[in-house]
Amino acid sequence: WGWGWESAHPDDAECTAMGALLPGTLARPLPVPRVADLGIEAPAVQAPPSLARLISTDPADRAAHAMGKAYRDVARALRGRPGRIPDLVAFPTRESEVTDLLDWAGGHGVAVVPFGGGSSVVGGVEYRGDRHRAVLSLDLTRMDRVLEVESAGRAARIQAGTLGPGLENQLRPHGLTLRHFPQSFEFSTLGGWLATRAGGHYATGRTHIDDFVQSMRVVTPAGTSESWRLPASGAGPSPDRLFLGSEGTLGIITEAWVRLQARPVHKASASLAFTDFGAALEAVRALAQSDLAPANCRLLDSGEAALAGAAQDGSAVLVLGFESADAPVDSRLAQAVDLARSHGGRYEPSGAGAPADEAVRAWRSAFLRMPYLRDGLARMGAVAETFETAATWDRVPALVEDVRST
Repeated sequence: WGWGWESAHPDDAECTAMGALLPGTLARPLPVPRVADLGIEAPAVQAPPSLARLISTDPADRAAHAMGKAYRDVARALRGRPGRIPDLVAFPTRESEVTDLLDWAGGHGVAVVPFGGGSSVVGGVEYRGDRHRAVLSLDLTRMDRVLEVESAGRAARIQAGTLGPGLENQLRPHGLTLRHFPQSFEFSTLGGWLATRAGGHYATGRTHIDDFVQSMRVVTPAGTSESWRLPASGAGPSPDRLFLGSEGTLGIITEAWVRLQARPVHKASASLAFTDFGAALEAVRALAQSDLAPANCRLLDSGEAALAGAAQDGSAVLVLGFESADAPVDSRLAQAVDLARSHGGRYEPSGAGAPADEAVRAWRSAFLRMPYLRDGLARMGAVAETFETAATWDRVPALVEDVRST
């Protein structure tokens, strides 16, 4: 019903404690929904014997594939209103099975909805409409292998259903990494990243999945599309751009060649506190426009810093990080710290147990735990959600002021 691992969710006591911090929340948390309470009807269609081994009609599988992980999905699940539940859930293991499923569905009026890690926050795993007699959720997570690694060119051919951790674990023996880490990394797939044009959390360098793609293979109702694998090309529009960000509306991405990098071995991080958030914004702008290229450059306002445990004195906190596979990064970190200090940042040298190190660790922990806390707040009747926002530098101060005053 919610984000991630069941064991990692806040228990009733934690939910109640969080709710006590906010006015107007419920006295006790809403109960965790049970599949048996959803009243799931029998499937409207049955798969043919030739595909039966790929299909599940188990109510738990069907319910788990009905929604994504946005706040609206969590709220609907808690209230027992999941919407249209797929009639069938398919688990192909190879591309030919994807083709067979699409052929059967197309001939029998069955809508097909691609499903990767299920972490969509824009309704991408839901069926919308009423023109089909049944809905099949096509789960690609059993297509989860790195098929080829080309070490000389630092590239790999990877099946689209490979989850983030599995992808990195298979690349690790080769000393390579995709180095793409969205917040949903643990519960999202390569195909999902491509279909949503996902962005990672790195501040500079390759940050969107587009930057990693060399070629893609996509199965559509009209046939299979495969782009040429080239290091670069200026020959007209890129066919990959047709499918990147298509949210599964044009076909099923089955595999892709992606660019890799050597695994970083040199890392360094620091945090600085700012009394004035406007000055902190200027520090971030100066860093972004410098040649220092920090891997991490994240600014937390006083509220987020307090919630993350990074600062409790009303300060904003700037978290910096550098990494490299080739050379030490301590000098670049020192230059970045000096630049931030010139804009009013307060810095205490890092070391075991030092405040700077503690702030970085607190933020990282909170960053990974935030979706679980959001679900706990939802059980208390509170609304908590994140929104993707972009603005040019000249408009950022007004944006911040508008958000704070709303």
